[in-house]
Amino acid sequence: MENLRKVIRNAAVLRTGHLIDGDWYENIERNEFEVCNPANGEVLATLPSATNAQATAAVSAAHRAQPLWASKTAKERAAILMKWYELILANREDLAILMTLEQGKPLAEARGEVLFGASFVSWYAEEAKRIQGEVLQTYSADRRVLILRQPIGVVVAITPWNFPSAMITRKCAPALAAGCSIVLKPSEETPLSAIALCALAREAGIPPGVINLVMAGRDDAAALGRVLLSDDRVRKLSFTGSTATGKHLMRLAADNVLKLSLELGGNAPLIVFDDADLDRAAEGALASKFRNMGQTCTCANRILVQRGVYQAFAEKLVEKVRKLRLGPGTEENVTQGPLINSRAVEKVRAHIEDAVAKGARVIQGGHVSAKGPLFFEPTVLADVNPEMQICSDETFGPVAPLLAFDTEEEALTLANATQYGLAGYFYTRDLSRAFRMAERLELGAIGINEAVISSEAVPIGGVKQSGIGREGAHHGIEDFLEIKQVTIGGL
Repeated sequence: MENLRKVIRNAAVLRTGHLIDGDWYENIERNEFEVCNPANGEVLATLPSATNAQATAAVSAAHRAQPLWASKTAKERAAILMKWYELILANREDLAILMTLEQGKPLAEARGEVLFGASFVSWYAEEAKRIQGEVLQTYSADRRVLILRQPIGVVVAITPWNFPSAMITRKCAPALAAGCSIVLKPSEETPLSAIALCALAREAGIPPGVINLVMAGRDDAAALGRVLLSDDRVRKLSFTGSTATGKHLMRLAADNVLKLSLELGGNAPLIVFDDADLDRAAEGALASKFRNMGQTCTCANRILVQRGVYQAFAEKLVEKVRKLRLGPGTEENVTQGPLINSRAVEKVRAHIEDAVAKGARVIQGGHVSAKGPLFFEPTVLADVNPEMQICSDETFGPVAPLLAFDTEEEALTLANATQYGLAGYFYTRDLSRAFRMAERLELGAIGINEAVISSEAVPIGGVKQSGIGREGAHHGIEDFLEIKQVTIGGL
């Protein structure tokens, strides 16, 4: 932690414990876990895993605080959220540096994520004032029916390591705007960003108990999740992570019939038709596939290219990939940082080896870099086919597999041949094809001639085994509200 204090200007965002009912608990009562810089292995901080008693105390605090928070006017909640937004902006460089150090992404990307995350806070500060009821027509002249939208209550939010700021604000901002209280459990890989955001939330005036944070190391995370989700005072779970973990959490949530928002794994297709603008398509493939070193659930996992332009597209993509610069995220002009841990490297290596064994060719990259054990060269594979593991499993790494197809129908069949349905992309100049593909692709979000599809103003979420619910836009606040029907008679 001493090294962090040398580079972080606002010491108030550096904490080493849990936030429960407005107080920081930095004492070690259970196992400790280390937070390391994936670029060099440096231990950034040693943090405590929450005890069962601390997890229960966090839920208790949230349960006590929620009614008072909900009783505030929407305008009052919005004003506090806007203060949080302003503090995030004021501390954006510290937040970006923390993110790069614990997660690895280049500093330019981290700065962008901080602004992206802040945008959800300002958006939902405004949405708080737009939660509206209804008056329904009824079958009887002496009755009126009112529809009330009220906060669901205590929310458990479990967030991933790949976007350690934006996934927190995308969940917490709508929950707070709706009048809910929160128990946040961040990834053990990137808890420092979560701690900093919660410290700023408290500074902004979010009352004690309205936002709580509990952490756990890898070995203790499952037990912490069970304690949180078995508490019958919790009414909702919001989770972003793998489909396997999402299924496990669904089972835990079933006992108390929790409302669920789940953004799970993806296997996004990026389709390039022979009438596409190949330069734009190659630029889009680069942005989608290699952002955050390919560690995003919406990144292109399979790149399907029509046979007539396959070779030309491959050459353009490889040319762009060769210009990427690999290195520690804190260095100037770096575009690709390290992967998050050794398990991620092994998965990337296994997918490449399986593909090559089944006939694929490595036409760019393909190896761990000399820069360090977690630095993997941005890689392009040619002659990939659907039988390879890389086509069925989410790689979550910097590998772009190219598959050839002949017809639109074949591309559609290949794209939909997966249990996942989170996001996808295609490039074409044919307007009729654009509508046909958009309507028939089994995906929750689609980019047509565009690789950037996320913002605070649009809903994101999956179909099939990629999740339940939507985050972002006005849709994102609806999952934190209950609809209550009130019938008035005798009028």
